Amino acid sequence: MIYRLLTGDDSSAFCHKVSEALSKGWELYGDPAYAFDAEHGVMRCAQAVTKKVDAPYSPDMKLGAQ
Repeated sequence: MIYRLLTGDDSSAFCHKVSEALSKGWELYGDPAYAFDAEHGVMRCAQAVTKKVDAPYSPDMKLGAQ
């Protein structure tokens, strides 16, 4: 099992990032998180995702390519 935390501004681009991960076999892990970035005046989002892979874990893995 591998884990990624997807982050970005609260925008359609973030939703597309999560949707792309789901289309590649990643699964949502927990609830999304939102926080206001007062310095930049925007909402930030985070969503954890996990995926089962056949390869052994290595810190050199490119998680987005899995």
